[in-house]
Amino acid sequence: MAGLNKVSVDDINVKGKKVLVRVDFNVPLKDGVITNDNRIQAALPTIKKLVADGGKVVLCSHLGKPKNGPEDKFSLAPAAKRLAELVDANVIFAKDDTVTGENAKKAVAEMKEGEIVVLENTRFRGAEETKNGEGFAKELADLVDDQVFVMDAFGSAHRAHASTAGVTKFVKETAVGYLMQKEIKYLGNAVEVPERPFVAILGGAKVADKLNVISNLLEKCDTLIIGGGMAYTFLKAKGYEVGKSLVDLEKIDYCKEMLAKAEKLGKKLLLPIDTTVADGFPDPIDAPIEVAIVDSDKIPADKEGLDIGTKTQALFADAVKSAKTVVWNGPMGVFENPTLAKGTIAVAKALAETDATTIIGGGDSAAAVMQLGFADKMSHISTGGGASLEYLEGKVLPGVAVIADK
Repeated sequence: MAGLNKVSVDDINVKGKKVLVRVDFNVPLKDGVITNDNRIQAALPTIKKLVADGGKVVLCSHLGKPKNGPEDKFSLAPAAKRLAELVDANVIFAKDDTVTGENAKKAVAEMKEGEIVVLENTRFRGAEETKNGEGFAKELADLVDDQVFVMDAFGSAHRAHASTAGVTKFVKETAVGYLMQKEIKYLGNAVEVPERPFVAILGGAKVADKLNVISNLLEKCDTLIIGGGMAYTFLKAKGYEVGKSLVDLEKIDYCKEMLAKAEKLGKKLLLPIDTTVADGFPDPIDAPIEVAIVDSDKIPADKEGLDIGTKTQALFADAVKSAKTVVWNGPMGVFENPTLAKGTIAVAKALAETDATTIIGGGDSAAAVMQLGFADKMSHISTGGGASLEYLEGKVLPGVAVIADK
């Protein structure tokens, strides 16, 4: 089993100690209200374990991408409030624009065992956080008297930031939390020791984002399915007319190489055989839109492909039926539009109905599966889009590498 050979929260004794936990509370907010608390829920097992063990639990996370320093709309206050509703422990939000300033120090100093302090958005420190500034990393460690750091933010593990990596230089003990273990167990097994047949499904708009993933997965999987906007660059590479569809001209040769690689390795690479076209991209994105379905090699010059067609839905669903492991990353079309969500719904439904281990690689696919009500039918929904992609590429995640080995 491709597990994670790292010290975990089960291996450390935190009673009476201050523990800094990097969580991923980067939740979507609308007018200050959390619209999906999935990431907070995912962090609960680790938080509850540390609280039950008598630790003084200090949580840090980023939220969004504040460009202009501290702004209320990027505050972690709503996340702290939601957490307080979900745990039987005292939760204190340390409102502090410098994250580790006087307010934070006071809140941590006054903590009792089994209490939780939530720090302010780590990105309020700008480049000090994102460029892994040593000063900020040391301040975070000093808050917990350089005692214990637990990494449980899979969604940020592909970034070497002060709060995900730099801080580990200054603490005595490091460990991974339960979410990290679970994420890497599922993704690691899928990539390293999958039960076969192993089918990988890649969608989304850009080929460029998934270049290395395509190449790596072709070596690991039995069938690679490509849908979404990136499929049109592959269709173009096969010499098809794709009309006004999204095409990355610089990547056509790469797509040709991948088609040749699949053939050489004896892998199936499935592309859409028909496509849903319209006059152009819907504006606004969820506006009513007139569509037609045409074969992939007969896309009219004045039309844009925006979703897979019905024959392709059946082809892709059929490939999933006999699979034992399926990894899916990226929607099949413009799923934010009801008319253009049919391909993504068909794939989600096929995954919900198969007996295979099904792993959804975060980001838009995770959002689609949740919106469509299929979440409880999947084996694992990753909390990190970018992190799961980098993991599927075969990269070592910096936020994992820095944790002590067992």
